[in-house]
Amino acid sequence: MSPELLRAAASAVLYLHFAVVVFNVFWIVAIPLGAWRGWKFIRSFGWRLAHLIVMGVVALQALVGALCFLTLWQDALVRAAGGPAGETSLIERIVTRLIFWPIPLWAFVIIYVAAFAYALAMWWVVPPHRR
Repeated sequence: MSPELLRAAASAVLYLHFAVVVFNVFWIVAIPLGAWRGWKFIRSFGWRLAHLIVMGVVALQALVGALCFLTLWQDALVRAAGGPAGETSLIERIVTRLIFWPIPLWAFVIIYVAAFAYALAMWWVVPPHRR
């Protein structure tokens, strides 16, 4: 595979990673806000289950000290393309800064486990409905 194609794949994984982060943050905010505002979509069983599973995977990875598989995948693609050579786009730099915070790994563990506990609590406080 050409370095350009590998870099493009690495960028695609970065954007996928960002979409997962946005998905998780959206539901963390939308569930209590939607319950208060009476939004019916926040009780969607499928979306809520997907959110809980993704949050669980993120928390479990943090607890066992594993890096996110999307981070590892992106890093592998960048390395296969020949490393960080070449300028990244402004959007990629912004997305990278939004996803990868310069804080200690133990802080991520606390954040991710707390976010999962919150999502789990919301399952009972604002229960989803099956159709």
